[in-house]
Amino acid sequence: MGRLFGTDGVRGVANSELTPELAFKLGKAGAHVLSKSKNNPIFLIGKDTRLSGDMLEDALSAGITAVGGNVIKVGVLPTPAIAYLVRAYNADAGVVISASHNPFEYNGIKFFNGEGFKLDDDIEDDIEDILLRDIDVNSHITGSSIGRCLDADDDAGAKYARFLESTIDVDIKGIKLVLDCANGAAYKVAEKVYRDLGADVRIIGNKPDGTNINAKCGSTHPEALQKAVVEDGALLGLAYDGDADRLIAVDEKGRIIDGDKLICICAGMMKSRGQLDDDLVTATVMSNIGFHKHMGNMGCKVNVTPVGDRYVLESMLKTGGKIGGEQSGHIIFLNHTTTGDGILSSLQLLQAVLESGKKPSQLSDEIEIYPQVLKNARVKNENKNKFMQDPAVKEAIARVEKEVEGNGRVLIRPSGTEPVARVMIEGQDVDHITELAEDLARQITRQFG
Repeated sequence: MGRLFGTDGVRGVANSELTPELAFKLGKAGAHVLSKSKNNPIFLIGKDTRLSGDMLEDALSAGITAVGGNVIKVGVLPTPAIAYLVRAYNADAGVVISASHNPFEYNGIKFFNGEGFKLDDDIEDDIEDILLRDIDVNSHITGSSIGRCLDADDDAGAKYARFLESTIDVDIKGIKLVLDCANGAAYKVAEKVYRDLGADVRIIGNKPDGTNINAKCGSTHPEALQKAVVEDGALLGLAYDGDADRLIAVDEKGRIIDGDKLICICAGMMKSRGQLDDDLVTATVMSNIGFHKHMGNMGCKVNVTPVGDRYVLESMLKTGGKIGGEQSGHIIFLNHTTTGDGILSSLQLLQAVLESGKKPSQLSDEIEIYPQVLKNARVKNENKNKFMQDPAVKEAIARVEKEVEGNGRVLIRPSGTEPVARVMIEGQDVDHITELAEDLARQITRQFG
């Protein structure tokens, strides 16, 4: 068995790679590591709408209670809701059962500590070590020492919605919007928030059946949203992914506003409000050249991190940054919460648009984004740390780098959540860089797939 924890928890095909047996062991190990100094620690568990969620939730709960932990099940809620509610309920840890933007066959388990932050690497390593060495941390406690499932003392979704509503201070009554909830975790709470605030909203992707999460909807498939925005004459379209920690927006013309542009627009609002400490913005190596140029024109500095929201957050905590994120739409507003939150991000975007007095398309067009092509190369998990050292691959990458030098860049990295390598090329001629990226992806797949 290889490393279990990726950049965003433990993931795999449900009931094949991520089995109830593994979930049970994760529950035991996680509760053991996270509760060494406390008897009967409280774990808050949320999930998205995947069919396998019930199975994994019960297995995980059994593992936690077997070692004396107590469980509060809050049901279907976004990942960032658990990060918030773990503090609101004064719980010792939170757990989310979700595979985010991936197809329904997949699922995942990720932990938050009692402060609502994802676990540090060393804590994940402690949990993983217990599992990989097959250590039974269950002391086979009996009687009153066994944990139990507790009832939430309030409606968790409503509590989270009230928090979200408190993060915006402009009037959005009557504003026409379209929300795409990806048939995922946001399908109830996003609508509640916007209706509570008085917006005129149309909701799509809000009929989950356990198998249609992220299926031709949500932030990874915004085509239906683009069409609906134009049809309705809406100001904005707002698309979340399956666990609602990401946002991709659509302007009033039906055009995509990606994470790079969203960060630019929201950072501009924060700077004008005096909320951007040291004029610092955090982004990953995937951020577009156009993003960096726009930030420079705004008088902002960009701190660049590896890909992954955990690295963005880690940097922000060190530097005091207040906004950071990824091109994928995973944006952290550290002045409001501890992790990426798609609904919160959409509220901040709407606030920025209304304060600017401009249309979303005008704000978007102010940011010139260079063409960027991303292709996946199939790479076996055991080869993820090998392919970049292969002489033939290194030679092929060097050749492409020389070809786009001065007008683009090449970035190749292994995915933290899937058996693929991401091949990204940026440049001026989209047809040419597409051909280059496809050639590189094919070569890597042939040798390491």
